[in-house]
Amino acid sequence: MLISMPSPNDAQADLIAYLDFHVEAGADAALDEQPHDRFGEADMPAPTLRAPRRQAEAPRPVAQSNSLVPPPGSPPPAAPARTFGRAASAQPDEAASDARARAREAKSLAELEKILADFDACPLRFTAKNLVFADGNPEARVMFLGEAPGADEDRIGKPFMGRSGQLLDKMMAAIGLDRTSAYIGNIVPWRPPGNRNPTPQEVAVCRPFVERQIELVDPEVIVCLGAPATQTLTGTKDGILRTRGRLFPYKLPTREAKLLATLHPAFLLRQPVQKRLAWRDFRALRALLDGKA
Repeated sequence: MLISMPSPNDAQADLIAYLDFHVEAGADAALDEQPHDRFGEADMPAPTLRAPRRQAEAPRPVAQSNSLVPPPGSPPPAAPARTFGRAASAQPDEAASDARARAREAKSLAELEKILADFDACPLRFTAKNLVFADGNPEARVMFLGEAPGADEDRIGKPFMGRSGQLLDKMMAAIGLDRTSAYIGNIVPWRPPGNRNPTPQEVAVCRPFVERQIELVDPEVIVCLGAPATQTLTGTKDGILRTRGRLFPYKLPTREAKLLATLHPAFLLRQPVQKRLAWRDFRALRALLDGKA
């Protein structure tokens, strides 16, 4: 009987899939400089414990003291916890205030991206691989905004690059749009560890930057993909199934844009039956762009 051996390409694909699984599960940080064979360690014999020596006499009582000086022979104090830039010490209100001041300094999208790359008051910057600023055409009439990057976006440095991005591309193509006729971003430009949801504090720190980004793009229509983007930009507390399809006014420095709430592609991948609702929203978007709504 002949047994087929896996090809090197198959083995490499399996290894990449194995690594992608761990990254999606949140295991994306090295704990040591060298790998450890935990299975080999499990087979090693347990160390022999030496019996404690008997004390010839009872231990002497230790005198109580209020002195801050440690007694002789005590272990050295633990090293202080590692901190990253101002993110470890900045209060949320201070960080958000600093973000507003820095965002106002940006006179162009390139300047805003540079300011974001140097901004160190958001802890997400130090756990993400890349800043995920934007993709598409900054001169477009429509701007799509999601919540935060995922693993694929963090690796590539552009928003909506994974399965959600492929679905978004198909949804845009269905109404005659693509990445040359739309501008795409997120309300949070760094990936939260393990693909968790960004905290309200992280969203508050990043909000001035996305608001300035919207002002610089100056779109006619803003499409919020999912509840976090919709709630951040409109202030509503309703869930996305109640707000999808609704139009909100969004005030720009010189005029008022229209904001359309719809379902996030990641939600549609989990709930394919809801694609019919997203199709209604995208048809409404097409009507807005055509001046028919």
